[in-house]
Amino acid sequence: MRHLIVTILFAIGLSLAQAGAPVWEAVEGAMRMPAAVAADQRAGAEKVEVAVRDGFIYVVTPRQTSVKVFTILGQMVSSVQLQPGTHRLRLSAKGIYIVKAGTTTHRVII
Repeated sequence: MRHLIVTILFAIGLSLAQAGAPVWEAVEGAMRMPAAVAADQRAGAEKVEVAVRDGFIYVVTPRQTSVKVFTILGQMVSSVQLQPGTHRLRLSAKGIYIVKAGTTTHRVII
């Protein structure tokens, strides 16, 4: 009986944690990135651009890219494979985040 109760509580906690997880949205049309955009500028590398605007983290990528977002304390907030295009993520808490997009890492402030 105790095992059943623990299992049920764990399942409820897991579903609540996933329900509050941030979701990436595709943004239609070309988006003009602000001047303060962080981009992968290495020779021969296609640009992966990361910017913050209106409380969203925007990622523009020309190819499928792995993107991970961490709090400043190292807790993973999001981990996805984004298709080519412009995508955005709204985070519920303001603060400093680390965004790993492809081979580059960016620090952003929301």
